Amino acid sequence: MNEKIRIGISSCLLGENVRYDGGHQLDRLIRDVLGAFLEFVPVCPEVEVGLPIPRETLRLVGDPAHPRLVFSRSGEDITERMEAWARRRCDELEEQNLCGFIFKARSPSSGMERVKLYDKNGVPAKQGVGVFARIFMERFPLVPVEEDGRLHDDKLRENFVECIFTFKRWRDLAAQGRSRGRLVDFHTRHKLLLLAHSPETYREMGKLVAAAKDHAVDELYGRYLALLMKAMRLKTTARKHINVMQHLLGYFKRDLSADEKQEMLEAFDHYRAGHVPLIVPLTLINHYVRKYDQPYLKIQYYLNPHPLELQLRNHV
Repeated sequence: MNEKIRIGISSCLLGENVRYDGGHQLDRLIRDVLGAFLEFVPVCPEVEVGLPIPRETLRLVGDPAHPRLVFSRSGEDITERMEAWARRRCDELEEQNLCGFIFKARSPSSGMERVKLYDKNGVPAKQGVGVFARIFMERFPLVPVEEDGRLHDDKLRENFVECIFTFKRWRDLAAQGRSRGRLVDFHTRHKLLLLAHSPETYREMGKLVAAAKDHAVDELYGRYLALLMKAMRLKTTARKHINVMQHLLGYFKRDLSADEKQEMLEAFDHYRAGHVPLIVPLTLINHYVRKYDQPYLKIQYYLNPHPLELQLRNHV
């Protein structure tokens, strides 16, 4: 995939001086490493709604179900103002066909979860969601989202990147025109990746695709996308990867010599024990896919779900 994937991001994470104190929260991992493959659409709710730099800090107060956005010292309430802006901004972002969004953690406008919410006595609890983040996630419930801090966790970063690359392939599929045949091809190429994320949802999706002719195309695509993102949001585990790789091994039963099969099983065992990263057994599998020219495995995104340069499968 040569085209960069377009995602939204909190502006401060790119080094823009838009925070309440006139500073930024540049995240070099996001900007420089992930940014090699992403096209960022920066959003700063507080500046875009018309607040100055620098400015008084904001906080969430009141009921977790209906929090208010107020200035910390003056107590001025700008909830409706921010919500109205957020809805307009989401209208604009819909035209961008975003494949994900990276929010600034703990922000009363952009925090995805666990934002401080103050009760009537001024006591905070991590129960809030930023006003803009909440409206964005309600408007685009299937778009992958994550926060900056969580992306420094190897597994969470791997999962988010797999989600946005899969979502981009889905958008490309939909742009070609909806047909049952294209959906079947998409599903075929993603089968093992889906199995690695959620065996249960994988089976449910298989039943849906098998009965594709029983559904109107728009209904079929809508149901499939909901299941696709449900599966992809579940993290892979060593156990699920071993299950997929053992499934892969079955495709080589007529090809591998006894020594080659033993080498493969030993690589699985080393990975299962945590002695080597996932990239080790998968590199061996990819070698045999090429050596024995396995056409079905060649098209499986599981073996190459994202750019190798990101090294997302290199951690133990």
